[in-house]
Amino acid sequence: MKFDVFFSICQTEISGYLPNERTMFHNFFDQVSHADELGYEIAWVAESHLSCEVQKHNPNPVIPNFKSEIGLNTDILQLAHRIFALTKRIHVGSAIRNILVNGGPIAHAEAVKTFLTLHELDEAENRLIHLGFATGRFPFSSAAYGIVPRSAVEKAAWHIIRVKLFQEATEIFLRFLRGDILSSQDVRSKIIKREDFNSDQEWSKVLQAYGKEVNQIEIPPFWNFDRIGIIPAQASLNLLRLIIGSHNPTTQELANTILPCRVFNLSITPEAHIEETHRRMKTKFHPDGGEWQRWYMPRTVLVFIDNTPKKSIAQRRAIARERANQALHAYWQAIEGTLDPQKIIKATNNALVGTPEDIVQQIRERFHPEDRLMLWFDFFNHNNEEVKESMTQFMKNVCPYFD
Repeated sequence: MKFDVFFSICQTEISGYLPNERTMFHNFFDQVSHADELGYEIAWVAESHLSCEVQKHNPNPVIPNFKSEIGLNTDILQLAHRIFALTKRIHVGSAIRNILVNGGPIAHAEAVKTFLTLHELDEAENRLIHLGFATGRFPFSSAAYGIVPRSAVEKAAWHIIRVKLFQEATEIFLRFLRGDILSSQDVRSKIIKREDFNSDQEWSKVLQAYGKEVNQIEIPPFWNFDRIGIIPAQASLNLLRLIIGSHNPTTQELANTILPCRVFNLSITPEAHIEETHRRMKTKFHPDGGEWQRWYMPRTVLVFIDNTPKKSIAQRRAIARERANQALHAYWQAIEGTLDPQKIIKATNNALVGTPEDIVQQIRERFHPEDRLMLWFDFFNHNNEEVKESMTQFMKNVCPYFD
């Protein structure tokens, strides 16, 4: 089993305390340096774009009750350079990088190639950038960059077209990373058909918007460009690992026709879906990536651990449980504005909560011995020393049982 750390850099008010951005980043770099010293393998960092605080004053706010920003990292590549400069062993991962914003897939391919060029200037450098990529959590971030329905047909079929749009972006992004020279005419067409939709009624609405009865509709490209190549062109991909943030089988398989792409996973993903993905990727994973390994699909999990000296086991469990309840209470109130006790109970049950011995048992019961866990210690917690102590207790008192 492999153990990584997940960082949210979530700047929100907790119990009346709202750190400024400088404090948030100071705490983050202190924590990632500590994770490096402890021996965690990868530091995964959440990504956000555009201010949630500003957006909630617009029509249709996505998180109207959330105070301040759900995340402060907007560019893992810039962040990674500083992480690598401050640390010695830890690798860096994006969770996830939105390839639709900031210029779209071509711009992101050039940015990654530029990063790799600089990163490998040191011939002794062997630490990897694990690039999780997807569409991002909130549509408003992409809408600001023109990722919106452009016609009545696209508006009627947007929930389907968004999937195919990401497939278009994925193909462009990966082919340019691979070193291809291409134009938008070389990218697969986006076709929508009746079988893409859940009902005849949905398809009928699309046909009504289209104006005539047809079996399929071709959607124009979102990125139109002449034959081009990106620069720098000579950087290798040796220090890059790609992880696609989609559970759509077609999208995963498309990506793996171009380059080896692992699969991103959330803690809320149903177990049956996880196992089906592992089975399918054994045959669909790009051969250049070697044989599919279970730890190629990292799994996020919240951690609330307590090992306070001179406290009884029952007291330690109570402390950990209280921290979990407080954090999840604050989270759901911020995200939804209301409290659903059942959601808090379910989320707590999905987390790792208790003494180190409790957590060892929970991991054994709930995870495969070859899983990769992204451990989320900073969840709704601005107490820097408490976060670092939790990381320490986990590494010293839990990890040794899974060597």
